Amino acid sequence: MPDTSPVTKPDTKPVTEPQPTTASPAPRAGLGPWQLARAELRRRPSVKVSLVVVALFVIMAVAAPLLSALGGWSPEEFDKSAVDPYLGGLPLGPLGGVSAEHWLGVEPVTGRDLFARVVHGAQVSLLIAFTATAIVVVAGTAAGITAGYFGGRTDTVLSRLMDLTMSFPSLIFMIAMMSVARDVNRIVLMTLVIGLFGWPGIARVVRGQTLSLRHREYVDAARVGGSGPWRILTRDILPGVAGPVIAYTTLIIPGMIATEAALSYLGVGVRPPTPSWGQMIAESVAFYDTDPMYFLVPSLCLFLTVLAFTLLGDALRDILDPRGSRS
Repeated sequence: MPDTSPVTKPDTKPVTEPQPTTASPAPRAGLGPWQLARAELRRRPSVKVSLVVVALFVIMAVAAPLLSALGGWSPEEFDKSAVDPYLGGLPLGPLGGVSAEHWLGVEPVTGRDLFARVVHGAQVSLLIAFTATAIVVVAGTAAGITAGYFGGRTDTVLSRLMDLTMSFPSLIFMIAMMSVARDVNRIVLMTLVIGLFGWPGIARVVRGQTLSLRHREYVDAARVGGSGPWRILTRDILPGVAGPVIAYTTLIIPGMIATEAALSYLGVGVRPPTPSWGQMIAESVAFYDTDPMYFLVPSLCLFLTVLAFTLLGDALRDILDPRGSRS
């Protein structure tokens, strides 16, 4: 008999070609945290612009004597021929006396070259800001690491000292100290006074980081291996807090620049004839309607410097201290 059983066809499934998948970019192997941070900073346009602005002002401050000599005028040299004595000493010519001889114009009444005053003012302002920042960072980092690592009575004493320093109305105290101390170097005094009230902030940041690092495995291993406190603090703890310290440093520099400008604006900072951006802004207030260039030039320099450091500090904080940026 013929086989009448139903014939079953082989189970054939349509063969589908593999679809191309878009793989996420693999992390760059072999790069440490600092190389990754540098690569991330290069990808941000705001960081590039900020670095250019900061570099220009730093170069201008360092080369201030050369630039003023190139312009042909010193910051204290008067040019009575550039102002009109019959109009209250207003600069001759447009835009506050801008000419081939005076690139940014001149000061009213005195006729001093504004370009020379601005570049030397950058030198004074940035010198005070950078030196005060160095004092704050060194003192705050040392106090924060010591308090966080040793704990106990050391932590209590240093923490109460931080609270005591931060409880002072710093600006009022700065004005009082700068007003009383008259026959001293104003630049040195301003640097010390500004640094005196700035260290507790970074000390608290470093103390918190140190508290989270002192019981890590590699710190315990170094302690068991016989390493002393100094070696542990410098070799194990300090590299762990370096990222937040660098980010915090770039954030406090614009505050230092603004503090110096505020003290000079209030008349207790750098004394004439030494130029300073804050001092120039204070003197230009009386001429803002008749000679706006005298007000705009130092104000724009101060604004650009503070903005560039602020943007750079924000970017570094997001990259080096992401937990701090989210808090």
